Amino acid sequence: MLRSTALAAALALTGPAAAQTAAGPEAVTRHANTPPGMILQGVTVRPGATTLYLSGQLAAPLDPAAPPKPPAQMTIADFGDTKTQTVSVLGKIKTILAARGYAMADVIKLTVFVAGDPKLGGRMDFAGMNDGFKQFFGTADNPSTVARSTVQVAALVSPAFLVEIEATAAK
Repeated sequence: MLRSTALAAALALTGPAAAQTAAGPEAVTRHANTPPGMILQGVTVRPGATTLYLSGQLAAPLDPAAPPKPPAQMTIADFGDTKTQTVSVLGKIKTILAARGYAMADVIKLTVFVAGDPKLGGRMDFAGMNDGFKQFFGTADNPSTVARSTVQVAALVSPAFLVEIEATAAK
């Protein structure tokens, strides 16, 4: 009997009441690098936080008014360089987050896939990606930053794309 009472008490603490008490800014803790840098060392998400996982997003065409081309005919010129594509992708992520009640400040983790740029001999443009990243994180509008992994990949879904980003947000 004592055992079942203890179990019931433990289950009660993990139910909706516990979620309500853990919700709020304290539900997410950002762990800065030492010395502090552009990205975090890690993030702790406590019970009660709501987490949103976004699938990988790709850049939008530079000219949305241009007549659509078949995907096989699209090139990097249709989407821009690595920096331009990074800004486009993060802009898409910002829009998707807002539609679900989140902000860029709620993003806790990004996984960034960068294809090699033919103009750079097949090397990824890490500096260009970081320049685009800095327009969304560590700014006056969004002083927070994220845990992040950046990986050079052999290719993305089409040779026209240089950047794909997955995002995780929590609040």
